[in-house]
Amino acid sequence: MEEEAHGIVIVGAGICGLATALALHRKGIASLVLEKSETLRADGVAIGIHANGWRVLEQLGVAAELRETANLVTAYHNVWQQRNNKTSRLLPLRKELRCLKRKDLIETMAKNLPSGAFRFGCHVVAIHQDPGGTHGAILTTVDGCTIRAKVLIGCDGANSVVAKYLGLSASKTIHHMVFRGFTRYPHGHPFSTEFLRLKGEEFFVGRIPVTDNLVHFLVLTPIPPSGRITYDVIAAKDSVLEKLRAQDCPSDIIEMLRNSDPETLNVVNNIWYRPPWQVAFGTFHKGVVTVAGDAMHVMGPFIGQGGASGLEDAVVLARSLSRAAAGDYSVAIKEYVRERRLRVALVSLESFVFGMMLGSAKSLVTKLACIVVLALLGNRSLRHANYDCGRL
Repeated sequence: MEEEAHGIVIVGAGICGLATALALHRKGIASLVLEKSETLRADGVAIGIHANGWRVLEQLGVAAELRETANLVTAYHNVWQQRNNKTSRLLPLRKELRCLKRKDLIETMAKNLPSGAFRFGCHVVAIHQDPGGTHGAILTTVDGCTIRAKVLIGCDGANSVVAKYLGLSASKTIHHMVFRGFTRYPHGHPFSTEFLRLKGEEFFVGRIPVTDNLVHFLVLTPIPPSGRITYDVIAAKDSVLEKLRAQDCPSDIIEMLRNSDPETLNVVNNIWYRPPWQVAFGTFHKGVVTVAGDAMHVMGPFIGQGGASGLEDAVVLARSLSRAAAGDYSVAIKEYVRERRLRVALVSLESFVFGMMLGSAKSLVTKLACIVVLALLGNRSLRHANYDCGRL
């Protein structure tokens, strides 16, 4: 059986895994990123990056290049459409927000890493503590190889094998269809630089410009207990269009969806999240093993902070590890978890409550409670988006 030993090992080459590897690289610390896919996972649709995320991208040295790929968004346009009542409010943005193509973000971070930083086709299926104590964790891959790691960081998403090793409960799901994609406007779109958030009786639509000719959209619709689940993007598109037409959705939204680029469409039937009380009290480290990104605090797309929170994790974790005295990484990881816990618990709570208000909150009392909690968390002022996790 093949066996090898490494210093810092990162499981997962998604946004958080690449950001963590790049943050460590900027500090002069080598790491190995294990990815179960055979190639870099540059697929996916888009990610909104607020000021907190751009501060991280500046620390990683990739912000200037990525800013060239996406326009600045200058306002939220919130529209609530309920029966015969329709309210609209324009909220100017005073901090930076841009919508990046996930492919651009992934590939830009990856190309700034050394070529030997990746191990593709490496699927970790089990983790054990090193009985000898010289390495913090022993990883077993699906093909029987053994990898010893002095530090193990799980950036392996909602179904994290590292989180399972730490004893964290499985992530939970909300039964909603999430339909996403891009629509191209060869002669330019008419939506200015506004991020539309449209809430109807049984749907939510987000529409955000990427460039003058490209718009990203997201549609959330509940799936009834007896409803049919589809993973076919064309069937999902037809289903969404039918639902939105039946609820008098504005014609420009219908046209946008009808003209969407079929190659970019994506549909999922569950929204993964870790309940905020688990984020507040869960075990996020064991010795020199920890988690970051979705493995730590997966959340719904309701406030646009899932990816940016993972970017913050990367900077804080790399900073803590670089300060480890005499290689005492367990103390550094404790410091990382201590620093991140309150921040990600509050963001997770805000996302959870906002999601309730958009979906499951039916009674007036529950909706009012959600509004109060969001007000206390500074949702309207975008307090979560102005956070600064500090320098590398």
